[in-house]
Amino acid sequence: MDQNNIETIVRQVLESLQDGSAAAGPKSAGREIPKTAHVAVLTALEHFDVKEYPIPPLGDGDILVRVEGCGVCGTDAHEFKRDPFGLIPVALGHEGTGEIVAMGKNVKKDSAGKDLHIGDKVVTCMIFKDNPDITMYDLNRQNVGGADVYGLLPDDQIHLNGWFSDYIFIREGSTVFNVSDLDLDSRMLIEPAAVLVHAVERAKSTGILRFNSRVVVQGCGPIGLLCIAVLRTMGIENIVAVDGNPGRLEFARRMGAERSVNFADYQGIEALTAGLEAQFDGHPADFGFQCTGNPKAHSNIYKFIRSGGGLCELGFFINGGDATINPHLDICSKELTIVGSWVYTLRDYGTTFDFLKRAKAIGLPIDELITDRYPLAKINEALKKNLEMTGLKICMVNE
Repeated sequence: MDQNNIETIVRQVLESLQDGSAAAGPKSAGREIPKTAHVAVLTALEHFDVKEYPIPPLGDGDILVRVEGCGVCGTDAHEFKRDPFGLIPVALGHEGTGEIVAMGKNVKKDSAGKDLHIGDKVVTCMIFKDNPDITMYDLNRQNVGGADVYGLLPDDQIHLNGWFSDYIFIREGSTVFNVSDLDLDSRMLIEPAAVLVHAVERAKSTGILRFNSRVVVQGCGPIGLLCIAVLRTMGIENIVAVDGNPGRLEFARRMGAERSVNFADYQGIEALTAGLEAQFDGHPADFGFQCTGNPKAHSNIYKFIRSGGGLCELGFFINGGDATINPHLDICSKELTIVGSWVYTLRDYGTTFDFLKRAKAIGLPIDELITDRYPLAKINEALKKNLEMTGLKICMVNE
């Protein structure tokens, strides 16, 4: 065989390898990237259809992520049941995480300056292409609630817009964080935990919340339980949890509350207030966190807090209706300091990563918050389970 024949054979082999690679697409960890993705699209109230869409070509600043899992948020449940944002048809899911399988040539680092590579595990926060002033170290600590978020985007030609899917298309201008040092369960809890990290930061801004404060946390769903965990990792121990579900109250004590009050055991707000104060050795709370979306609960919590105390209201992510209070008795004469809290800042995301590690390090059962896991094909069942309120954190997890 002469030199020309050898060169011809080598060239043919290389060309066949290149053709096969192009046909199969890029690879990640031994997986070929398919040409299509499956996305759960809310097409009517209380009904998802899992649709198949072509995976679009990546731009220089885009990222393709293979979805590993996504938590079901109360916002997803509201959209599933009522469509308050008028988004149908919409691909939901914003508490997601997954593995980078492809990215544009200009993608080098995440939003905190950490290197990004194929195979890294990531989460997203918000899309800030229209507001470049919001950065990781924004000195104004701007709340990101007005920005776009994956899982609440109107449907468009890309379609891969929510984390209830097997692949999601992360567009240039989005925030993305490399969280490869966290396990899957922790990564699915980042977004809701950031809500509580932000709420506690808001509470600290009052100057009232201290290490030895008497703190009441009202509402022991996932948000209230994470609130207790954040407080506990900060060293605040004198915490009383209030809820009407004995199982959730028991979990609240495991999560760091020293004591608990079941409001179903009391008739009327006066009796409930006395029952709460008994848990604080006859004292009202110094500070309260209102973590439910129930207007009556909002009205009640003022009674639990001492004169000169503080309150953080974080339960009303959407309009849950009007609450009745007496401004003189509940606020003015007590000189309460009240802060509202809604979603988070970008900086809170970075703090949340450390919170989750610290919570595990001190033995808090963070992973046990996730009580139910469903595959993508059963996303309707997952949302119905969330509405039943018979579990704690419900998640969609891909195989």
